[in-house]
Amino acid sequence: MNPHNALKALQLELPASPKPQGWYVPVVRIGSLVFVSGQLPMGNGEVVFRGVVGGDLSLEVGREAAKLCLLNLLAALEGNGIPLNSVVRVVKLTGYVQSSPEFHDQPKVLNAASELLTEIFGEAGKHARAAVGVNALPLNATVEIEAIFEVI
Repeated sequence: MNPHNALKALQLELPASPKPQGWYVPVVRIGSLVFVSGQLPMGNGEVVFRGVVGGDLSLEVGREAAKLCLLNLLAALEGNGIPLNSVVRVVKLTGYVQSSPEFHDQPKVLNAASELLTEIFGEAGKHARAAVGVNALPLNATVEIEAIFEVI
C-alpha cells in the first residue's frame, strides 16, 4: 500500500513539517525504529484546535484535532528524511487529550488517528496505543500525539 496514494484518495495533504515548539528534536532514529516527538494540531505555524474536550469542545472536535496531529506526525517523518513509503509498521501511538474531569472518552478521540493510520498504511498501520486525559497541554492545544514507527 502506497501511503501517498492513500492520502490522495482520502483527499488529505501533509502540512509542512512542523517546527519544534521547544528545545528538542522532532525525530530520532535508532536502527529501524523512529521516535517522533509529540505533535500538536498545528496548521500554518499555529495551533488550530485549542481548548478542553468535554468542556468547551465536543468529542468530534477532539477527533479532528487528533487527525491533524497525526498528519503533523507524518509530515515530521518526511520532513526529517524518513519517507512514508519506508514505514514497515506503526509500532505505538501515545495521545494526550486536554479534557474536563468528567470526560472519559479519550480513546474515542484517539481512535480518529488510529483509524486514519490504518487507512493510510493498511495492516501495517495497526499499533499499540495509550490514550491519556490531561488537564493542560502546551499552547492550550486540544490534543498531542507522539509515535514510534518501524522503518526500512
